[in-house]
Amino acid sequence: MKIKNLSIALALTLFAAVTGSVQAGPAATVADIAWMTGNWAGNLGPNQLEENWIGGEGGSIAAMVRMTGSDATSMFEMITIEEVDGSLVLHIQQWNPGMASRTEGPQEMELVEIGKNSVKFKAVSEGGMASLGYSHPDADTFIIHVENPGRPVLDINLSARNIWK
Repeated sequence: MKIKNLSIALALTLFAAVTGSVQAGPAATVADIAWMTGNWAGNLGPNQLEENWIGGEGGSIAAMVRMTGSDATSMFEMITIEEVDGSLVLHIQQWNPGMASRTEGPQEMELVEIGKNSVKFKAVSEGGMASLGYSHPDADTFIIHVENPGRPVLDINLSARNIWK
């Protein structure tokens, strides 16, 4: 009996490994994070941080981020969130002006929490952040929750704005 149960467990583990059917995070789709869509901006020290989230389509949602200050751009960032195996996976990468990459490649994060107007991802690859989350407590407020290794979570408050002024 023990050998039969062990054989079944090994077969299920092998099937999951081959098919990729083991879910990494909570069940979610990009429709669950549609509240992120919009143009958000706010101060980060002496700089302005701007996030432009486009609506979900084709199993993904994406943002283009820009940091400016002293009449110059200091950073560009691309964020994608994609549906993978019934959950969500975030990829993030930053560039200096001139598209000079700040890292060898994007950092990957998996979904760990999702609620009404809130989402949190944790790092599963090397990069600058241990976790990254977002919340949208009211129509005009969008908060980025950044956790760097060994540091407390930094909340960056952004406000809704219209880029089509």
